[in-house]
Amino acid sequence: MLPHDSELLTSCGVRGGMPYVLPHGSEPLVLLAGMNCTSDLWSGCGFGHALTPELVENSIDAQVDRLLDELPPRFILCGLSLGGIVGMAMITRAPERIVGLCLVSTSAKAPTAAQGESWRRWIERIDGGASSRELQAEIIDALLSPQLVQHRPDVVERVLAMGEATGAATLRSQLLMQTTRTDLRPGIRSVRVPTLIVSGTADVMCTPQFHTEIAEQIGCADLLSLDSGHLLPIEKPEAFGSAFRAWRTRW
Repeated sequence: MLPHDSELLTSCGVRGGMPYVLPHGSEPLVLLAGMNCTSDLWSGCGFGHALTPELVENSIDAQVDRLLDELPPRFILCGLSLGGIVGMAMITRAPERIVGLCLVSTSAKAPTAAQGESWRRWIERIDGGASSRELQAEIIDALLSPQLVQHRPDVVERVLAMGEATGAATLRSQLLMQTTRTDLRPGIRSVRVPTLIVSGTADVMCTPQFHTEIAEQIGCADLLSLDSGHLLPIEKPEAFGSAFRAWRTRW
C-alpha cells in the first residue's frame, strides 16, 4: 500500500553501481501543468516564484527540445500528468539539466489504443468547432474526486476556466503530443536525482499503481499518495505544497 498524506515512503538504493547524486545550489523551480490546464493548477501550493512554461508543441520530442532551449541550465522540475510525462522525457534526454524531479498524477507507460482513439476523436471535435472548455467539462468526473464535483462548484469552475484559458489550438497541439508518447520506464531507470512521486487515491486517470511502477524504476524516490483525484494540486494544495517543501529540505 502507498503511504497517505504526510507519510512518505522512501525507496533509495544504488543501481548498477551508480550512486544517488544530491544537487547543490538554488536552482529555479519549473512547473509543467497537464493537458488543458494552466499555471493556475499550482495556485495555493505555496511555491512562490516559479517558471511555468506552456506545453504547445505537437510532439513530446519537439516539446522537450523547446524546453531545453528556453529553460535555465539547471532546474528542479515538477510536472503533472502530461507535464510529468514531458518531464520524464526531459530527464532521460538531458539528465545533467534537472537536479530534482517531482512527478504528480502521471504515467510512464506508452498510451493504449483506446487512449489514442479518444485523442483523435477530440482532435476531430476541435476541428469541428468544439471548445476546450466544453471538452474539459465532459471529463470533469475524471479530473476531480466525486466529493468536489458534487459539493465544490467553485473548484469545478476553476478547472473549466483553465480549459477555456488553454484554448482549442493549444489543446489540439497537446492532443497530438499525447499521440507521440512512448514507454518511458526503461529510460527513467537511469534517474539519479532526488525524486518525489505523488498520486491521488481517487485518480481514475493515473492510478496510484502507475506511480508505484515509476518508483520501482527509479533508484531513489519518495512515494506519496493523497486523498485526491487527478488534479491533485487543486484538490490538496496545502498538503501537496507542504510535502514538496519537506522533500526539498531533505536535500
